Amino acid sequence: MEVVMKKTNNDNKPDPSFVWGHAASTRQNFNLCYKQTVSIIPKPVRSYLQASFWMPKHAVHILATLLLLLVAGYGMAQQVSSTDSTNEERVRKNIVRYNLSGAILFGFDKYIILGYERVIAPNRSISINLGQASLPKLVSISTDSFDTERSRERKGYNVSIDYRFYLKKENKYQAPRGVYIGPYYSFNKFTNKTEWKYKNRTANSFVNTNSDFKIHTVGFELGYQFILWKRFALDLVMIGPGLGFYDYKATFEGNIDAATKEQLLQGLEDLLTQKFPGMNYVFSDEKIDGNGVMRTNTIGYRYLIHIGYNF
Repeated sequence: MEVVMKKTNNDNKPDPSFVWGHAASTRQNFNLCYKQTVSIIPKPVRSYLQASFWMPKHAVHILATLLLLLVAGYGMAQQVSSTDSTNEERVRKNIVRYNLSGAILFGFDKYIILGYERVIAPNRSISINLGQASLPKLVSISTDSFDTERSRERKGYNVSIDYRFYLKKENKYQAPRGVYIGPYYSFNKFTNKTEWKYKNRTANSFVNTNSDFKIHTVGFELGYQFILWKRFALDLVMIGPGLGFYDYKATFEGNIDAATKEQLLQGLEDLLTQKFPGMNYVFSDEKIDGNGVMRTNTIGYRYLIHIGYNF
């Protein structure tokens, strides 16, 4: 261990502004530290302590020892505190999260997207999200010939990735906290099996349709992530414009005539645009063709609310 000192021109009078590095580990260094500590106690104080009848005989030595221990202990405590703070900051570069906004829109039981964010460089991070997703619950759709009976199966999944740049000039804290911008990519796939009931027939008669819906979106986002109580993360993607590629295809079980098929396609289109958020805008000028296909490219949008744990 070292003790760092400054001396004046007179070697017998050390400068009291020396800085202690660490407590001495050897007797020689300890004695040196002790003498230095005694020397910085003002002479009137030393004289008073030695003359006072109620003070122990070696009061000056006791006080010097206490000062030495206090300085050494304070230095060590500062070092430990600094190390703990650094380790804490280094450790808390990870966030696991849950997509709350998607669950609210599509249903908590059918939309479960989990994510992980990792700070990979100062003020930069990468985020990956994936999980199960499905189309919203069936609503009542009626055509001239059919009524929706029930949704037999709803499945799907979502995968997304984004690369975030936390704005150093705008943020008081380091990533992953504060304002960020960055590119993102998202992929959704939804499958749905729907049962339709014929109208105006004496006996119950049904026909089934299968739909497959894929969405690719590439864009740029602006958001803000709060870290509350040092651990709780609230991530808000506030603006996320992008280019969306939409591909919808429907098939039918069994043989149906052209008129019936047209009625079912109209019902499927109503299901998609009336219940799926934003699809009434995306497909406003599109129709499902005779093969059950509807494709378009248009401006997409991303808005998300995540809750998570920072560690």
